[in-house]
Amino acid sequence: MVRGYLTTKSTDDAGKPRIDVTFDELGEEFFGDGHLGRGQVLLDVAYTSLNYKDALLLAGRPGVSRADVLVPGIDVVGVVRESRTENFVPGDRVVLNGAGLGETRHGGLAELCLVDEESLIHLPEAMSLVEGAAIGTAGYTAMLSVLALEKQVEPGDGDVLVTGAAGGVGSVAIALLAGLGYRVVASTGRGEQEGDYLRGLGAAEIIDRHELSDAAGKPLQGERWAGAVDSVGSTTLANVLSQTRREGLVASCGLAQGTDLSTTVLPFILRGVTLRGINSVVQSVEVRAEAWNRLLELDSELLESMTKVIALEEARGFAEPLLSGEVRGRTVVRVRGDA
Repeated sequence: MVRGYLTTKSTDDAGKPRIDVTFDELGEEFFGDGHLGRGQVLLDVAYTSLNYKDALLLAGRPGVSRADVLVPGIDVVGVVRESRTENFVPGDRVVLNGAGLGETRHGGLAELCLVDEESLIHLPEAMSLVEGAAIGTAGYTAMLSVLALEKQVEPGDGDVLVTGAAGGVGSVAIALLAGLGYRVVASTGRGEQEGDYLRGLGAAEIIDRHELSDAAGKPLQGERWAGAVDSVGSTTLANVLSQTRREGLVASCGLAQGTDLSTTVLPFILRGVTLRGINSVVQSVEVRAEAWNRLLELDSELLESMTKVIALEEARGFAEPLLSGEVRGRTVVRVRGDA
């Protein structure tokens, strides 16, 4: 039998949609072709990580799952058990982020996962399984943001802002950018609690998120940022755009504050600011491989300092704290006890 989480769509007494969550043993046949199991490569899942989408599902929130019955988990790091493709063979260490996992097909919060080869990549040899999970979608998204940023903004151009700084994307983005020589300013609502943590990752300065999140300011404000990595969206992103310097770039990769964006064209046509959307779900194998190989630049000690490893059965208990912003950095789930 295979241990894992299962979410099932249902309705409450008022007829509103809800998600029921169970932790149980599932038959291995559950992961064969058919149902939501399809693909060429069957994995023994060693680790996954908890991301915002995973927490929504584990907390019973509708909106993420596109299937009536689903194993959550948008990250998978593991070892090939069976393969019907020559590109992957039993024993290969692999990683997959997004590509429908935990949304339209079974994901990483179970001991087996059947995946397509199109989005699967080999884990870099110098990276351990637990490091791959610690990076996960959050770190991979941060790296995609950095790749976009460094094409337009150089370390000497000025301050680079990271919003949602104490979260998973923010933590990795700070470490990566500081390691590349950028002066990083971290925006967080937990400055008193997490100040030492963020400075340890490489943040040169910390500002309170309320400077950006409380209300949208003028369409053009004082120029503060050469670039930014924003995982918050909404009013925060509007203010970041209004404060970005000429020819700066803002990588938008999250929506913790909301999906709305009340801004004007002025930052774009008067300052030449670039707003670059970051899509971590659908990317080519080439882009995925580039990002993961560049993630070898991430200091392993910093990665360990931002990572907490929990057991599979503990994952559900971390959902609400993660959604409410109480969880620092990265939370890795050890799916198999021998991993």
